[in-house]
Amino acid sequence: MNTTAINIPALAELGASERPFRPEECADRARRAAAFVDTAALDRSGPGSYVLLWRTEHSEAWLNTWWESRDTGYHDHQGSCVGVHVIEGTAWQEGLPVGGPRRAHRYGPGETFSFPGSGVHRMDHDAGAITVHVYSPPLQAIGHYEIVDGELHRTPGPPDEGSPASPRLLQALDAIGR
Repeated sequence: MNTTAINIPALAELGASERPFRPEECADRARRAAAFVDTAALDRSGPGSYVLLWRTEHSEAWLNTWWESRDTGYHDHQGSCVGVHVIEGTAWQEGLPVGGPRRAHRYGPGETFSFPGSGVHRMDHDAGAITVHVYSPPLQAIGHYEIVDGELHRTPGPPDEGSPASPRLLQALDAIGR
C-alpha cells in the first residue's frame, strides 16, 4: 500500500492514552483517523490490503482496503474491543447467533460502529470498501471459528494476518434459519 496516502505522524496522537479504550472510544478514534487518509492517493490494484496506522501500549489502528470483496469469517479478538469507521463502500457486521436468526448490519460511507472484546463476529466487505479499525487493547491473537467434523472449533491465529472465511459455519447457520 502507498503509505503517502496516510498522515502517519498525525495519527500517532489519536492512539495516545493512559488506559485502554472502551468500544465507543475505539469507534470515535476510527472515525477521527479516517480524516487522515487521502483515499484518492490509495493504490487500488490487487485484492486489497491492510496497513498499521499506529500501535501503542493501549490501542492499535489499521486501514483496510478491499478492492475485491472480503469475508473475515467468524472470529474473536481475544479480549480486544474494536471500533470501525467506513470511509468508502459497504461493510457488513454480524455477531455469531445462537438460537436465533442471523442479524447482519450494513454500514456505508461515514458510518461507525463498535463491538465488545468478549464477542465473536464476522465482517463482510463489499468490493471497494475502505475501513479504519481501532482495537483496544492491541490485538494479541485472533481466534477463527469454523465447523470441523460437525463441531464448532476455534483456531488461534496471529494478530497481523487476515482471518479466513467460515463457509461451513455460515452454511450451518443458514440451514438453522430456514
